[in-house]
Amino acid sequence: MTLPDSDRPRVLITGASGFVGAALLKRLRNEAFSVTGVARGKKRSGELVPGPCLTGDADWTALLAGSQVVVHTAARVHVLKERAADSLAAFREVNTAGTLRLARQAAEAGVRRFVFLSTIKVHGEQSPSGHPFSQDAPLSPQDAYARSKAEAEEGLQALAQTSDMQIVIIRPPLVYGPGVGGNFQRLKHWVRRGRVLPLGAVTHNRRSLVALENLVDLIQVCLDHPAAANQAFMVSDGEDLSTRELLCRLAAAMNVPPRLLPVPIPVLEWCAVCLGKNATMQRLCGTLQADIRQTQQQLQWSPPLSVDEGLCRAVAEIGL
Repeated sequence: MTLPDSDRPRVLITGASGFVGAALLKRLRNEAFSVTGVARGKKRSGELVPGPCLTGDADWTALLAGSQVVVHTAARVHVLKERAADSLAAFREVNTAGTLRLARQAAEAGVRRFVFLSTIKVHGEQSPSGHPFSQDAPLSPQDAYARSKAEAEEGLQALAQTSDMQIVIIRPPLVYGPGVGGNFQRLKHWVRRGRVLPLGAVTHNRRSLVALENLVDLIQVCLDHPAAANQAFMVSDGEDLSTRELLCRLAAAMNVPPRLLPVPIPVLEWCAVCLGKNATMQRLCGTLQADIRQTQQQLQWSPPLSVDEGLCRAVAEIGL
C-alpha cells in the first residue's frame, strides 16, 4: 500500500553516491519521499549533501536533524589492492566504529528507525549444501569485511535494547544491476567478448544473487513496515543458480552464445592452488544461498524482478 505523502518518513541515506545508495535515492525521490542523500566529498548538482568520513569520531548531528529513518549503505567494501597495514582494523574503523557512532547519534536525535545494509557473508563464505542461510543462522564471518559487519550488527542490536530507535538489518548476497562493478562486471565483460571460460562443469553449486531493483524495493518496504522493527532479513531474487546457469543466462540476456569448457572441478581446484586463487575458486564454485522465506512471509514481500529480468536490465544498463 502506498502511503500518503504526509505519512511517509523523512529519510537520510548514507553512501548516496554508491551503487545501492544512488539507486535508493533515485527511487525514493521518484516516489515523492522527503530524502537527503549524504556522500563524502563535494555536493554534486545539488543532489547530494557532503558528509563526514565514516569513523568513530564523526559528527552527524546537523545532518540527522529532522530525519525519521536512516538507511546506512555507506561502507568500506572489499579492497582489491589492500594498502592498510592492518586490514581488520581499517574495516572496523569504518564499518563497525563508524556505523555505531552514526547509530548512537541517530538515536539521540530521535530517529525512529535505522536500516543497516549488512552482508550474507556474516554467516560464512559457504552455506551447507541444501541448507541456505536463514536470518537465524549463527554468525561465522571469515574475512575482515564480514567480521566488521557482524560486529556492527551486534552493536546495533545492543543499541536497540537501550534506546527507542528500531534497528532493521538486511543481509544481501552479490548485488548486480546497471553500473555494477567488481566480479559481476568482469563476468559480463568476458561473456560479451566471447571469451572461452573453463566453467562449463560447475553445475553442482548454487549461488543466491539479488538484482539492484529487488534490493532497493525491500529497503523501501523496511522504511516503515511494522513487522520489520528490530529484525534481520535475508534477500535474494528467489532463484539460485549454478555458475554454469548464471553464465548461460547472462549470455542469453546479451543475445550471445555462451562459450564454456567443461573442465573437471578437480582440475580447476588444482589450477587455483597453483595460481594462489583459492578465494576466486570458492566464489566461482562454492555454494552460498540465502533463505528468504521468512522475509517474504513477515513483510508480505516478493522480489518484483525475476533473475532473467534483472540480468536483462543489468546488461542493458537500464536504471531504476
